[in-house]
Amino acid sequence: MCKSKRNTNVTQPISISSRRSYENTRSFPNSNPTNSSYEISNEDFTRSTNHTSSSESRTSRSSLKSLRDSLPEDSYIYDFSEIRSATNNFLSKQFSSSSSTSSWKCLIRGKDVIIFQRKFHRSIDSSKLRERLTAICKSHHISLIKLLGASVSGDYIYLVYDFVNGGGNLRDCLRRNSRNPEFSVLSTWISRMQIAVDVAQGIEYIHHFSGLNLSLVHNHIKSSSVIVTEPLFNAKICHFGTSELCGEINEIQEMESRFELGEELEQQNQTLSSARPRRWNSVKFSGTKGYMSPEYLVDGIATQKSDVYAFGVVILELLSGEEPIRVIFDKQNGQYRNVSVIETAREAVESEDFERIRRWIDRRLKDSFPVEIAEKLTSVALECVHDDPDKRPDMRRVSGKISKLYLESVRWKDKMAPPTDFTGPPIEFTGTLR
Repeated sequence: MCKSKRNTNVTQPISISSRRSYENTRSFPNSNPTNSSYEISNEDFTRSTNHTSSSESRTSRSSLKSLRDSLPEDSYIYDFSEIRSATNNFLSKQFSSSSSTSSWKCLIRGKDVIIFQRKFHRSIDSSKLRERLTAICKSHHISLIKLLGASVSGDYIYLVYDFVNGGGNLRDCLRRNSRNPEFSVLSTWISRMQIAVDVAQGIEYIHHFSGLNLSLVHNHIKSSSVIVTEPLFNAKICHFGTSELCGEINEIQEMESRFELGEELEQQNQTLSSARPRRWNSVKFSGTKGYMSPEYLVDGIATQKSDVYAFGVVILELLSGEEPIRVIFDKQNGQYRNVSVIETAREAVESEDFERIRRWIDRRLKDSFPVEIAEKLTSVALECVHDDPDKRPDMRRVSGKISKLYLESVRWKDKMAPPTDFTGPPIEFTGTLR
């Protein structure tokens, strides 16, 4: 499985010896990448959190590794040597060629994992990073792929996620096969409602219940970031914690999140007013076309409201089977133009033709779905993609509505199911056997 040639798609940072004093490397990550790079090792983690004595620090590397392997839940920080070994010095085959982020499926500490390489967008204090990493790794939700830990070297962080076996992403499940355009893995209404409710509850957890002292933002919500598992078609969201650990959320957003949670009003207002002119536009990010809200396109700043917008687009994809933005040929002017799934959904809902919404829903469902529930779910998604972020609903409200629609869908399914038992009198055969 090893490759003899170097993988040119991966930036390999230069790590320093783990013997470097922790006090000399508190600038995390190194703000000057042209100098030396910085790596958090397990030895540093043990020294800073458990106050290891000088005699313990001289314990052999193999015995320390054996101890940490026996306590995997307490080892959120991996030695960079483990990452290099697991990825065959980054020469192993990439897990996904379609992603702009380098990733590998490999084995670490006897567990199948996915490793993502991401670059830091801004400097983060090492103690703050450890606090975030620990809180995110301790967060559990059935609709989130669990972050097991991370390793840092230079300007890069390597995020180690649990591997979900046998699942493809939602984008691929909805993509039409040219050989069999009428086929879809998600061929039933209830399977799509299951995905809708799972994703809604997962984002609700991220925004409100993940356990950190601030409201989290996912910032990577899209159909390719949702894994569909078999055989029950449950959905799991990828990249939980990435925005927090990579510095995609700037200091102003963190202060505002704490303010929303009820911290001291006067102190926060003074800090925000003094910091905003200097920091507000200091960190901007590029998103995925079709999922970016209008305000995100302007300032590049991720918020919970931009997550809600991206979620609405995913639900419209799920309902229609269309891509967020597709190119069509306009026969009137003889030119190609872009059409968004938001535009077609609004036309279907606002149309006076009752059958318009039925025709808009993915034809691969073969008209076997409750039209009224489908229209309600489309309306919820359109609320999420409102141009004004203040008019978009909170994910708690969205999750509650979709959960209710899911229960209505289950009742519809049970009502439409053919009877499985017959309690009538037995049929007496009176004919003649030949």
